[in-house]
Amino acid sequence: MTGTWRLTVRQRSPARRRRATWCPLAATFLLASLPLAGHLSSGEEVGTPATSAPQRDPQQLVADLATRLFAELERHRAEFRRDPQLIVPTLERLLSPHFDTSYTARLVLGAHWPTATTEYRQRFATALFQTLLLSYAESIVAWTPERFQLLPFKGDATALQATIRTQVMRSSGSFAAVDYRLHRVGEDWQLFDVLVDGVSYVRTYHDDVDSDVTQRGPEFALERIEKAARRSAEPAGSPAR
Repeated sequence: MTGTWRLTVRQRSPARRRRATWCPLAATFLLASLPLAGHLSSGEEVGTPATSAPQRDPQQLVADLATRLFAELERHRAEFRRDPQLIVPTLERLLSPHFDTSYTARLVLGAHWPTATTEYRQRFATALFQTLLLSYAESIVAWTPERFQLLPFKGDATALQATIRTQVMRSSGSFAAVDYRLHRVGEDWQLFDVLVDGVSYVRTYHDDVDSDVTQRGPEFALERIEKAARRSAEPAGSPAR
């Protein structure tokens, strides 16, 4: 593989320029780093209150996903290399039960969430999640566990939120910091954000979508992200290769 997938966007606002920087990194790292457990700490937003401790901590969740992901890659790597888009259904099947797409969409829409209809929220959450799957489809098939490094687990598994901190080795030998944010939902943990070298996926998309909604309206923002989810992807060099 010689590249990753980058969402095609019109880079007119500072938020879109930040997203252009973030997308190739996030595309490379989002699931690529799932084999890693990391440093856990409580986050900024409040998660869903739970009446009992989660059945497994964030580290265990990530470890389980990693095992299943790499088993799939080993079985189908050759066909995934021939056509990276073939991995998308596999990634969706593995990740969707553990990614809180509704919560992520609510954070991204921010002040526009309360006025959005139920249908709008569902469409937006689905499209937002699909942009992630399309973004890293090509890169993920080339990754192996040897390029990931676990950072020590130092967090509180009883907190409402946790951050798993990892490092991913670039081809140059340097490391990129990749942090995953999770929150407690009932008796389990779910992912909702990823930060690459401190740049938050949620914050970046929030600023971009907020600009779209404010300037062009909510339907424009939704149509833009749905278009990106369907087809708007192009090869781009991976900064972590």
